[in-house]
Amino acid sequence: MSGSVFLLLLAGTLLCGLLFHTVSHNEAGDRTRTKRPNFIIILADDIGWGDLGANQQAGQSSSQTPHLDLMAQQGMRLTDFHSPASTCSPSRAALLTGRHGLRNGVTHNFAVGSVGGLPLSETTLAEILHQGGYYTAMIGKWHLGHNGPYSPTNRGFDYYLGIPYSNDMGCTDLPGYELPSCPPCYPGPQILHNSCYTKVALPLFENRTIVEQPLDLWRLTQRYTSTALNVIHTARERGQPFLLYVALAHMHVPLSPPSYAPHPSEGGVYAASLREMDGLVGAIKNASDASDKENTLIWFTGDNGPWEQKCQYAGSVGPFLGKWQTSRGGGSAKRTTWEGGHRVPTVSYWPGRVPANSTSSALLSGLDIFPTLLSLAGVNPPSDRRYDGIDATDVLLHGKETGNEFLFHPNSGAAGKYGDLQTVRLGRHKAFYITGAAEACGGSKGRQELHDPPMIFDLSGDKGEETPLDPTTEEYKEVDERVRRWREALLYDIATDQSVSTADYATDQSAAPCCDPRHTACRCLTLASACCEEAGLWVILLEVSTGD
Repeated sequence: MSGSVFLLLLAGTLLCGLLFHTVSHNEAGDRTRTKRPNFIIILADDIGWGDLGANQQAGQSSSQTPHLDLMAQQGMRLTDFHSPASTCSPSRAALLTGRHGLRNGVTHNFAVGSVGGLPLSETTLAEILHQGGYYTAMIGKWHLGHNGPYSPTNRGFDYYLGIPYSNDMGCTDLPGYELPSCPPCYPGPQILHNSCYTKVALPLFENRTIVEQPLDLWRLTQRYTSTALNVIHTARERGQPFLLYVALAHMHVPLSPPSYAPHPSEGGVYAASLREMDGLVGAIKNASDASDKENTLIWFTGDNGPWEQKCQYAGSVGPFLGKWQTSRGGGSAKRTTWEGGHRVPTVSYWPGRVPANSTSSALLSGLDIFPTLLSLAGVNPPSDRRYDGIDATDVLLHGKETGNEFLFHPNSGAAGKYGDLQTVRLGRHKAFYITGAAEACGGSKGRQELHDPPMIFDLSGDKGEETPLDPTTEEYKEVDERVRRWREALLYDIATDQSVSTADYATDQSAAPCCDPRHTACRCLTLASACCEEAGLWVILLEVSTGD
């Protein structure tokens, strides 16, 4: 068979795999009941695969995640689950659209002053479920555009409470733990180092209104928890199926665990933050169990791996150390396509539906959440575009290992061009076309290296990605050929996709969210604090928000 004929056949096979199949009457009867299921997606930020206690080997340090461990014991632990990208905005866009960044247009992070966001030509999971009769709510980090039509309540969510981007992208009065540390908003703008945001305070939005700026990081978890419980309770009272998307601030710096301050607790700041995150997850699970547990799927996962350059404030990648890279300098977690950058702890919980105390090694991705939830809800996605996820219902509900045959990991801010698909997973093998350029703890950066032919690892015996296959072996040659053809087929499919979107990454100072531009750092001021500011004085008030 000629290469061109093979490519056409392969592209056709790929399209069939990417497009959602029509659910047969038998499948529909198996996947739906008289009541449509509720969905709770909990997305942790910068979390390591090894942070989940249930993922730890016997003899390791004590677990900091007892609630998640219980959820895994009562549900399914997905050990080979991957974020769609290794950084914030692209990963979230892919989760909500079921499409790679090269299709949905989001290939890197949006800024405080971003004019645009997730392209309006894209349709989100929330929009589709909302149109299908679901109540949709989001709590937490959005990071897909905060101006006008790009905000969550214009992208399918009935209700929103959260931060428009990462919790380090604005100053606060009582800064959390960060490396290097950043100053508070007062006594006025000052820059200690380039990674501190000091001109605009970190805002908290409710729907389209800023209700607190700067927000109180140390009370944020409490606020998220109470809001999540209220959403679950309200949905139960209304008798309406719901989607609750909780995009946590944990475990992104700055860390601000109240149980840690002001005196260190056992395990340090990161462990205290992990316990706080776990407590939030436990509260949501308990509320769901008390409300409608037999009809609610909870899916916990992460947006990418730990931010390695934050040292003691970064999580654990477990055995996925990226040793080939670390032995040459540079990081192998967030922003990279080494396993530590995108293999994330994942638990699926649905009493009576997801088998209890089960583990799946099916190759899955955050891209698969979109088609799976729509399938379970009995709702069809728009038919005018191509998708990159698969329906994982059989994995979750029936214990089958029918995951993705291949996964593509996009460049996410380290080596290469944003969004390019230059790392390919095929079964137990993983091929790199480019490596390097990510910062490690201590500041070292590995140099960017191109690999042609690709560098291939066998993850079944080399989780640490330390020793690539010998290019002269038959195993290498066979894998290389298959990887090349699958990659060519996907790139051709994207190049011919008429539904590809382009994100607007333009920035403008006026686009930054600002409660009151008359005041330093856009602070929302009470009358008392306004008087203090005019007098050239500053006191920390218990409440500076006009919304609480």
